[in-house]
Amino acid sequence: MIVVGCTSITTGTATFDSAEAPEYRASVASSIAASESERQVAVTKAAVQTSCDALGSSSGASVAAVNAYVDAFNNDAPDAPGKVGPAIDALNGSADLVSGSLSPPLSPDLTRALNGWVDSARRLAGVLSRNPGPDEFNVAIRQLNDSKTAAGAACDAAS
Repeated sequence: MIVVGCTSITTGTATFDSAEAPEYRASVASSIAASESERQVAVTKAAVQTSCDALGSSSGASVAAVNAYVDAFNNDAPDAPGKVGPAIDALNGSADLVSGSLSPPLSPDLTRALNGWVDSARRLAGVLSRNPGPDEFNVAIRQLNDSKTAAGAACDAAS
């Protein structure tokens, strides 16, 4: 086996082209800014998905639980009183899940819409816990439905 190698030493002093240095620095700064911008977009997308998924996965279940209670109540079903607890739990659970998913990358509009859902879900849970009259119940239901629509639209706009 034969190994051949060559080495040569270059002498002199390293220099840089002062005319090209500003362009190089600008290119590096631009690349860093673009990378940071892409990272921020990814972080924001993840935050939107987390919060909107929390709304989507829990609001449907809470609305279904409230509807089950309303159906039982309207039909004078003997199990109607037993359905109010699960409806309250589902509303509070959804409010907790959505509230816990909120984070700074979300836009103020999306945060406001999701907080609207949280507030209206908690409000309806409180109303249900007091055995409300139809007027109080209907106002709370209307607020819940409106906030769900607004939060869904905000999620769609943010996606």
